[in-house]
Amino acid sequence: MISISKLYCGGTAESDGLRYGHGGQGPAVGGGAPPTSRTAAERRPVTVWNVTRTCNLRCIHCYTDSEAKKYSGELTTEEGKTLIRDLAGFEIPALLFSGGEPLARPDLLELVAYARSLGIRPTLSTNGTLITDETARRIREAGFTYVGISLDGIGEVNDRFRGVGGAFERAVRGFKACVAVGQRVGLRLTLTRHNFANLHGIFDFIEREQIDRACFYHLVYSGRGGQIAGDDLSREETRQALDIILERTEDFHRRGLNKEILTVDNHVDGIYLYMKLLAKDPPRAERILKLLRWNGGGLYSSGVGIADIDFLGNVHADQFWMHHSFGNVRQRPFSEIWTDTSNPLMAGLKNRRAKIKGRCAPDICKWFDACGGAMRVRADLVHNDPWAPEPACYLTDEEIGFTPEKRELVAARGEDFPLPAFSRPPQASGAPPPRPCTGGAEA
Repeated sequence: MISISKLYCGGTAESDGLRYGHGGQGPAVGGGAPPTSRTAAERRPVTVWNVTRTCNLRCIHCYTDSEAKKYSGELTTEEGKTLIRDLAGFEIPALLFSGGEPLARPDLLELVAYARSLGIRPTLSTNGTLITDETARRIREAGFTYVGISLDGIGEVNDRFRGVGGAFERAVRGFKACVAVGQRVGLRLTLTRHNFANLHGIFDFIEREQIDRACFYHLVYSGRGGQIAGDDLSREETRQALDIILERTEDFHRRGLNKEILTVDNHVDGIYLYMKLLAKDPPRAERILKLLRWNGGGLYSSGVGIADIDFLGNVHADQFWMHHSFGNVRQRPFSEIWTDTSNPLMAGLKNRRAKIKGRCAPDICKWFDACGGAMRVRADLVHNDPWAPEPACYLTDEEIGFTPEKRELVAARGEDFPLPAFSRPPQASGAPPPRPCTGGAEA
């Protein structure tokens, strides 16, 4: 995650310590809370648990390919509590209850209460359509520190994404119900060509509905997301979207509105933000670059600072890596699986500096220490190689220092990967489409 509010505007949020070393886990950078014993590379993972695959909607970009039906083999209540005890002992910073639609699981609030009793911070990722006034009250009483509601446009745009008519109005009801009971709530939106043109409308909605937080996700081509890869933003459109996000976040901050705005799933955003800030306030920009380097971007994300456990108990590097499992919590505790580097992919993710190729390699891209090669799963899904360059990097060769000499070096190594057509500027063409997102490479 890239905190636009903190990095671009100087705001603060509870989770800043996890990302930038101010409080929480990790040493302080340039002031802030006293250092602790953990660096970014040593962080315990924020863990996503897909508690059920069942969902009442059928979103076109769903990474779990969920539907409104019962799936067999999901972890039982007691298995879930065993998992939670292990996660508490492993000292994870937060447990994100996700799905499918987690509110479709009858024992969800019992599991949340158990997590709270063991000192785990629980958060909820939901489509919001099942949140009534009474449900919101029960969510608040269960102790969720945060509820993220997915919304991918206004009105019919959202309903087309969600595959069910009326989903927008029911999600709005969910937002209102959470706000009414004092539950901290945020909006989660995946950027595509269907919604980025109305980002101003989304920010207006955030202000109008008194929403505390918004996360703007870049599309990842897993699950049904692979079927709409052609709807991903081009590099130029991505830059336009980021410009709007920066502008509106700055406007919130200037007017004293306490909104936490983040972008997710593309660490390139941190570099783009830095370059924008460099033109406005060079001394501050250099301080921000130090924070980005402490964070490390992709270096310490999937497989290090982010983990996923699916509905069957399989452990993944993050929620988009469903095509590669490191083991199952029914056979071994999560803590043991997560620290076992005998798996080549796990070992590589924990030391990806030695693996990443092409224009993203540490000796090629001048921003590697702050970006870390971004999302490895996207490279795997497009190139069938988790160490290939980030397909969704929207910086130019000039901006990353990719000189003709470095291009020759990359070609000599056999690492000159073509950019997929959907990530090229609109005037470019000729690159092959991404491969179907149904497999994945071992390290």
